[in-house]
Amino acid sequence: MTDIKFAAIGINHNHIYGQVDCLKRAGAEFVAFHAVEDDLAATLAAKYPEAKRVADPRAILEDASIGVVVTAAIPGDRADICLAAMRHGKDVLTDKPGMTTFAQLDEIKRVQRETGRIFSVLYSEHFEVPATVEAGNLIAKGAIGEVINTVGLGPHSLRLNNRPDWFFTRNRYGGILCDIASHQFEQFLFFSNAMDGEVISSSVYNRNHAERPGLQDVGDAHVRTERTTGYIRVDWFTPEGLPTWGDGRLTILGTEGYIELRKYVDIAGRPGEDHLFLVDKKGTQHIDCSGVELPFGRQFLDDVRNRTETSMPQERCFNAMKMALTAQAKAEEGTEWVK
Repeated sequence: MTDIKFAAIGINHNHIYGQVDCLKRAGAEFVAFHAVEDDLAATLAAKYPEAKRVADPRAILEDASIGVVVTAAIPGDRADICLAAMRHGKDVLTDKPGMTTFAQLDEIKRVQRETGRIFSVLYSEHFEVPATVEAGNLIAKGAIGEVINTVGLGPHSLRLNNRPDWFFTRNRYGGILCDIASHQFEQFLFFSNAMDGEVISSSVYNRNHAERPGLQDVGDAHVRTERTTGYIRVDWFTPEGLPTWGDGRLTILGTEGYIELRKYVDIAGRPGEDHLFLVDKKGTQHIDCSGVELPFGRQFLDDVRNRTETSMPQERCFNAMKMALTAQAKAEEGTEWVK
């Protein structure tokens, strides 16, 4: 019998399924959800019949038996949902980006401090990818020495016909670096073993979708900490011929070797996902990470029970989003993106 019940408020992004599955795998009970969209609600209810759909989010917020609220609402709406949940004594696990403005970040930090609740972001390209988890395990064992540089690439498939209007509205999705690249900023901090970092430069463009002026289809950033540097590029240019939604890659350079991850596909190579390539003084090897345990959900629920920070330090969680927002702001200086 589980001791932690959770509910969802806002299910606009398909990442909600990863969030729910993450907590269910770890033993939590999914009891309720709120969504205004009947089509999205019907699909979710079919997959999770144990969760009751409620017409008013207050039915979740005011239910003392519910300890955790998850959300994958429209990005611009996530902060208000998280704030309401924390003010009602709930811990929060949101999809990325956790917020879309500095004002939202400041308010979330203030309320998190005041309430003592957990504010966490499920960065799926780290916590839900066995290859990324295994890279962390190997580096912790000294496999490549001290990390000094990372290159994180996050290409995505646009699938224009399947995207709702909010996806193309700058102030609703937050911009490409705030949204997609928040994954890469978190991984840069994690593999740098740092709580914070600096954005040196960044850029965003709409290179090939003039019919969607609010869309940013490519963005990049250079980042650093005291001991590491990094480069991030995200885009919406995955070709239709790729058999998955994006060729996500991460290269981690250490003083004694390097690791390259091909998270979702090894193009024209080995089948499946979660490929890790390790190069060190002894040679080269390929490691299939598909069987690696994903500890985030279990650690998050332990944090809820014990008021600890084992799944992700609160400071790193906040600063990954601070870096994403900073990169987004730097890239948009002097432009008219925000409307």
